[in-house]
Amino acid sequence: MKRILTIAKNELRNLFYTPVAWFTLIVFWWMCALFYTMRLARIGPRMYHAALEYPYLPFFNPGALTEGLITNPGGGMLANVLQYLYLFIPLLTMNTISREFNAGTHRLLYSSPLRMRELVAGKFLGVTVFNLLFILVLGAFMITAAFDIKSIEYPLLLSASLGVFLLLSAYAAIGFFASSLTRYPIVAAVISFSFLIILGSIDTLWQQYDFVRDLTSFLSLKSRTGRMLKGLITTKDIIYFLVIILMFVSFALFVLKDKVKQSPWYFKTGRFLTVFVLSLTAGYISSRQNAIGYLDVSAGKTNTLHPKTQQNLKLFDGAPMEVTLYTNLLTPEPNDRFAFIGLPANINTYLGMWEPYRRFKSDIQFKHVYYYAVPPGDSSQYKAFPGKSLKQIAGLVSRAMKIDSSLFIGPEEVRKIIDPGIFGYVRGSKISWKDSTVFINFFPSSTGSSVFTNVQLTSEPAFNAAFKRLAGEKMPHIGFITGELERSIVKTGEREYSWLNSLRPLGFDIDTLNLATENVPADMNILVLADPKRELSEEVVNKLHSYIDEGGNMFILGEPGKQYVLNPLLQKLGVNLMPGQLVRPSFHQTPDAVPYYESPAVYDLGEEYNLAAFRRLMKFTGHQIPSSDTQAALLFGATGLSYNKDSDFTATPLFPTIPERTWLKMGKLVQDSVPPVFNEQEGDQKENAYNTALQLTRKRNGKEQRIVIAGDADFVSGLRLGQNGRQDRVRAIFSWLNYNRYPAYTLFPFAEDNWLKMTPSWVKLERLIYLWIMPSLLMLLGIVILVRRKRR
Repeated sequence: MKRILTIAKNELRNLFYTPVAWFTLIVFWWMCALFYTMRLARIGPRMYHAALEYPYLPFFNPGALTEGLITNPGGGMLANVLQYLYLFIPLLTMNTISREFNAGTHRLLYSSPLRMRELVAGKFLGVTVFNLLFILVLGAFMITAAFDIKSIEYPLLLSASLGVFLLLSAYAAIGFFASSLTRYPIVAAVISFSFLIILGSIDTLWQQYDFVRDLTSFLSLKSRTGRMLKGLITTKDIIYFLVIILMFVSFALFVLKDKVKQSPWYFKTGRFLTVFVLSLTAGYISSRQNAIGYLDVSAGKTNTLHPKTQQNLKLFDGAPMEVTLYTNLLTPEPNDRFAFIGLPANINTYLGMWEPYRRFKSDIQFKHVYYYAVPPGDSSQYKAFPGKSLKQIAGLVSRAMKIDSSLFIGPEEVRKIIDPGIFGYVRGSKISWKDSTVFINFFPSSTGSSVFTNVQLTSEPAFNAAFKRLAGEKMPHIGFITGELERSIVKTGEREYSWLNSLRPLGFDIDTLNLATENVPADMNILVLADPKRELSEEVVNKLHSYIDEGGNMFILGEPGKQYVLNPLLQKLGVNLMPGQLVRPSFHQTPDAVPYYESPAVYDLGEEYNLAAFRRLMKFTGHQIPSSDTQAALLFGATGLSYNKDSDFTATPLFPTIPERTWLKMGKLVQDSVPPVFNEQEGDQKENAYNTALQLTRKRNGKEQRIVIAGDADFVSGLRLGQNGRQDRVRAIFSWLNYNRYPAYTLFPFAEDNWLKMTPSWVKLERLIYLWIMPSLLMLLGIVILVRRKRR
């Protein structure tokens, strides 16, 4: 061991006395400083001034700055630096072995009692210790970040540092082996770059073969540190780096031994193959799902499935779950990034998406069905390939995509298995467990996401709903009343409600219901009456009264001018749509655009991320958010709601209008002329503020009956929600109406490291010090050491 340490010390000294080592350190520091201070300069002053104007923002900002500034694989300091890290290490290692040959000292080493493995271990240890200097550079910026960022995540920084150090060591092992192959440093560097390029792209080769795909996936260097940068340490990643390091260091040892003692070619080849096969075997076994261990060090455990999801997966203990992915070669959505996710070349990506779920249920079995089919009446493929049959078209498409056409079955064969219309003739999955089956057309998203970016495609809540369906649980049943020209969930017009079909994958069964010809089903949990245009018949009103008397929940939406349609029903609830229409003349908007703010009750409707953020804000500030700062949106064409305080229901305002300047305009509102003026003689009414939506509750039949009434039906329409971005409020209303059973929200804890503690002047000073002064000092130190060494 003493000899190894002596060699390591000499190797470290040699590195310090080379210009290349100082060059790489200085450039590494400068790159870290550039990528760290660049984002600081952009967001630091903005945060400082925003906090001065709105002191509550530090409690409200959702961003985790430890990850955002430093470890985020999508753009943090480390992610940017790691893109260029492979350029540094080959420059350091290219002389490690070749230096001995060029100086002639290799003969002395061979003739000394020093064992070759001690020489190799010592030299590699010296390079590894030098790599710690890169980690010290990162540590300097992490310590700086601890002063810059509020409540910084130290475990996340340690996890990221571990990932970077292992990556540096793997690069060093590859460079070490390359240096043993030649006495020319430049050639060694080129060989190192070649190995790194191969290991970075090997997961794209021979992906059509299952066994080979698993091996190449293990050998791939791509994104190996990504999980550790996010705070997830896995045994398969640790073992991967250890295997790569041991394999290439062993290769270097074999090369050096062969230069001392000649051996038969088959013996040399056998040693290399033995180490290579053992490495692949270790990697293959360690990457099997049952063999992987996980440690999530992130503050909110955001790399792990939400506890609610973990609990739902326990419902399927005792039998394996089967997931069958159906992939259509002739998908009508060619721009869909998930369209061909199940093809052989992408299977590892697909399985990686499922890994968070397989972590807690390792016996999930995957099957793949490849087919080609087009929707009935769709002639687009025939127009693109005139005169060709569908089978011939599939053959041409598969050939262009370099896929074996024999993998795909035709329309007749696939219909014997499943109706592709279930998925709209695009990709989709069937999840089976025992005798239960559910169909989904979405894929697992990354864990830790609390915002519905696209509820139809991704999110844990959608999978939780699918798991509950699979376990046999009854879903909330929503009935949209039709028959009197109500808003439609089928039509896609700007005034319609078709977007509400996105509630289906989140756990809702949705139907239409014509009360003139049908009764309310016993399993109906929520009725929606959205802007009927004609008077409700006595039979319909009686059915609705009976439903309400029995404690049924409802969502009722009206519009100005249609008060006579809904008021006969609403009077039973103690509510009335007020006559006329709310107006608020302004310079930029038409007078029917009425601004409103949200009462605190809105934030208790459901566990939507934004609503929970406002709850958190009110908790820390101790008061309701000022209405001027929380003007949620504009209502276009709304009327106020009045309610009887003596009613059985307890009424809570949801969307009051901004106080002052809003009034009820009687008669016809002319919008393309001069702004309307309040006229008491014409019956106009003016109050301080108006309620445009009410939340009603009462105890009925042993449960709390819940009803929401709105004086504007447009705020749920696709057009207005697209403008206002308030789909989460509507989802939260449906969540509240079904007692918050669904959506099965998976809200993770709010990030505490969400603000910078820096003034603009400190940002400028920090940028100056780290980007220019410190690299200059390092350069000066390196010059002094190198000059003194040369004089000696």
